[in-house]
Amino acid sequence: MKEYQTITEISGPLVFAEVDEPVGYDEIVEIETEDGRTLRGQVLESSEGVVAIQVFEGTGGIDRNASVRFLGETMKMPVTEDLLGRVMDGSGNPIDGGPEIVPEERRDIVGEAINPFSREYPEEFIQTGVSAIDGMNTLVRGQKLPIFSGSGLPHNELALQIARQATVPEEEGGDDEGTEFAVIFGAMGITQEEANEFMQDFERTGALERSVVFMNLADDPAVERTVTPRLALTTAEYLAFEKGYHVLVILTDITNYCEALREIGAAREEVPGRRGYPGYMYTDLATLYERAGRIEGREGSVTQLPILTMPGDDDTHPIPDLTGYITEGQIVMDRDLNSQGIEPPINVLPSLSRLMDDGIGEGLTREDHGDVSDQMYAAYAEGEDLRDLVNIVGREALSERDNKFLDFADRFEEEFVQQGYDTNRSIAETLELGWDLLSMLPKEALNRIDEDLIAEHYREDESEIAEVTADD
Repeated sequence: MKEYQTITEISGPLVFAEVDEPVGYDEIVEIETEDGRTLRGQVLESSEGVVAIQVFEGTGGIDRNASVRFLGETMKMPVTEDLLGRVMDGSGNPIDGGPEIVPEERRDIVGEAINPFSREYPEEFIQTGVSAIDGMNTLVRGQKLPIFSGSGLPHNELALQIARQATVPEEEGGDDEGTEFAVIFGAMGITQEEANEFMQDFERTGALERSVVFMNLADDPAVERTVTPRLALTTAEYLAFEKGYHVLVILTDITNYCEALREIGAAREEVPGRRGYPGYMYTDLATLYERAGRIEGREGSVTQLPILTMPGDDDTHPIPDLTGYITEGQIVMDRDLNSQGIEPPINVLPSLSRLMDDGIGEGLTREDHGDVSDQMYAAYAEGEDLRDLVNIVGREALSERDNKFLDFADRFEEEFVQQGYDTNRSIAETLELGWDLLSMLPKEALNRIDEDLIAEHYREDESEIAEVTADD
């Protein structure tokens, strides 16, 4: 192992050093400062005679007299089933005061792409306990379904609720309940206050026992932020494909990750792409999102729920725009619903789960699930359109039928979407609530539901109550 004292330049998170032999891309580097500290870094660029090194702990204290050692290997994550219940920093070091991790193996954090021929199609339901997701935008095993939020919206509360409540229904009730489902929580660029909230909730609810938490704080180096999600996903792949777990990976906030990419790109003096982000950001995000999936012959699965805050609530911003191209839908949080006190403020109309139809129905959730979801979408959309009309002509100008759809839209938000962050609804409870709301409408308006299902589930008493309310 050669040691160099040939640092020529320090720029932001980058250190440039001269070398006299080839150095591999992504190779791990140790930098020893004059005061005896050893900092870790990674080769970001290697050309003849010069390498660019991104330093995970920041470049503070590094000068031209620091020593540089190239370790000849890429960054690896020590993985073991004992990671469950542990809390790590953004570089994969334990910060929970527990014992040192004794790994079963060490895996390259870049991972290996899943062979498309070996991928299994995602089609098995994951129950989050959140009606707006389970009922209207169902999450299935192996899917990548991002949450599009905005600054100040309660996406952290929703993330914690899903982390606590997510289950694979068919696993419930068995002797090994909970042992086959795990949550990997990767936080990037969050504040210390948010980190404390997360940890208090994980410990209070006992969710930490089946979770592995990676914490990169806002005052940690931006370079570390680019490593955190890869450490989380490497751990998830090991638990899923080697140990048979169904793993849900929650990554928050992808926007902070992309800002780190932009900062590093500026330090490297790269030609910027849209809004200053690197031109390769699409490819970089794809290397994260495409690590979700199922593999033929393997019991486990990796499902991703990345969370991003849209700058300026703009869904055409490069981060949500590129994410939408790669992933299979989105859950959209709404500022207006949040201001009304709806918890969680999920707007189901722009939300979408492209794999939902394959993960619901008889034998998976319930045979009426698809029809109920379609009808509620249609009724809520009509109610939303009528709200705009009411602002112009007033409610008195509407027909009795239109007034029922207006009432449906109000009750849909107040009873179906609104459930608080501590309520865990089963899929059966969600669908029964859906029937309660649909029974406000006349039977002839339920044109998206099979007649046999209407005969079985329609509540005549709800319809009568709705008529009395409309008359009053």
